[in-house]
Amino acid sequence: MIGKRMRHIGRYHEIAVALLRHGFGMIVDELGFSSFLSLPPRGRTEQGKREGKTVGERLRLVLEELGPTFIKLGQIASTRPDLIPRYIICELEKLQDQVPPFPFPEVRRIVETELGGPLEELFRSFDEIPLAAASLGQVHRAVLPSGQAVVVKIQRPHIAERIETDLDILQDLAVLAERRLDWAASYRLTEIVDELAKSLRQELDYTIEARHAETFANQFADDPSVYVPGVFWEYTTKLVLTMEYVEGVKLGEIERLKESGHSLKTLAERLTVSMLKQMFEHGFFHGDPHPGNVFVLPDGMLAFIDFGLMGRLRPNVKHHLSSLIIALMRQNTDGVLNAIYGLGLVPAEVDEGKLRDDIDELREKYYRVPLSEVSLGEAIGDLLTVAFRHGIRIPSDLTLLGKALLTVEGVVATLDPQFRVMDVAEPFGRKLLKERLRLDRVAETAWKRVAGYGEMLLRLPDSIKELTKVMRRGKLQLEMTASDLEALLRKLDQIGNRLSISLILLSLSIVMAGMLIASSLGRQSMLLWKIPIIEIGFGVVALMFGWLLYSIFRSGKL
Repeated sequence: MIGKRMRHIGRYHEIAVALLRHGFGMIVDELGFSSFLSLPPRGRTEQGKREGKTVGERLRLVLEELGPTFIKLGQIASTRPDLIPRYIICELEKLQDQVPPFPFPEVRRIVETELGGPLEELFRSFDEIPLAAASLGQVHRAVLPSGQAVVVKIQRPHIAERIETDLDILQDLAVLAERRLDWAASYRLTEIVDELAKSLRQELDYTIEARHAETFANQFADDPSVYVPGVFWEYTTKLVLTMEYVEGVKLGEIERLKESGHSLKTLAERLTVSMLKQMFEHGFFHGDPHPGNVFVLPDGMLAFIDFGLMGRLRPNVKHHLSSLIIALMRQNTDGVLNAIYGLGLVPAEVDEGKLRDDIDELREKYYRVPLSEVSLGEAIGDLLTVAFRHGIRIPSDLTLLGKALLTVEGVVATLDPQFRVMDVAEPFGRKLLKERLRLDRVAETAWKRVAGYGEMLLRLPDSIKELTKVMRRGKLQLEMTASDLEALLRKLDQIGNRLSISLILLSLSIVMAGMLIASSLGRQSMLLWKIPIIEIGFGVVALMFGWLLYSIFRSGKL
């Protein structure tokens, strides 16, 4: 760890100065930056506090100042209301990803290196001015030798190395924070950083985005209302992505849509239906359906672009999500609670009474509210807020789904203020319920459970064998509360007393047996001072044995 800090000492210094400048000096102190960095005097820093900015605003400014890695992590973190307070998320959503484009000679070098040939031979034409530039890459329009118009996304030079350095530092700081800060340990900061880092690394591999686009296209192969640009794999690598160029109007350009004669109500319904199909039928959905990522083609089809951020709902998540929607529709607190326990990682120390109270309060908010007036995205957002309050970890794809729904509802409200997402979502809810109750689906679920139990039983002997090995090595750990310990001590006292009595009885029995044998061999009466020792001994043994049996039966622990 020390070697890592020395290797990246300059970047550590930039991070510490940015934190100080924007009023996070306490974090710098707690993490011990001053022990290995030379930092400016505190009086000339912390301008963020002096200017009266909120914590969220100052955090956003820190991330923007630290560059692409931190900006992308902030944007990904803005989709996790189960991990981050709402007031912070509102600021993270404002993070700007617009940066100056990098020079065209670098574009040429990367494309020719990745695709293995001169740019002029690879493309009939290639625009030097990019269509858009972001923190990870930029997009250029080009034409293939076949005459096909395409867009080519090129990753920024050396950005992967810079991001790996920053992720290395962040993971180091997360470990350090968990050791020194209680809140960091309670939020399992290292797990959060690992999860965000995984998402960011996926965005750096353009072949993953290309596969996403093809999977998405297959879902809508038979849908005439949705169009997905094709991928040109011979022009695609980890650093270069080439896709079909789409000519249309962005969904956010309302006036241009009206001028083109498009029905805004139809577009709102088409967008809603397509998103609900992605989420609840296919389980694979566009994670960032903002107006700039959806085009309207001349014939009214919706064309989705930019498949870097996608969500995937596993079958068990879809199952519990459908249970949640049905429970919300039925105003069923127990159903909502069961769905939460099925969806999230609920900590052992959760206060179930308070959790139930919060769910009841949430239920009251939507009680007797017409479904047409309910925001599905807001309902899921409220649920994620409850999860954050109680430290419940929710699958990242589900939080992304909530954000995507809110984005869609915002776009729909702009297109047609009278349109209600729940008018379309309610039939999907009923469809989910019918699908759950289908005889073949019920039988399939039952069979899976029976098969799971059968497999568990088959593994039981091996599990017992492993447990026995652990016990023999003395490595079995027990966790107990004070009340458990007191009960255990009482029981140990009882066992000790009974063992003592048993030993006494055994000793007397041995003595009696010895005296009997001696008497038989010597054919003499065992009278000590004219006292019948054997008879009295047998009497004492019989009394003690009877008392021991009585005690055991009375305790109920025979």
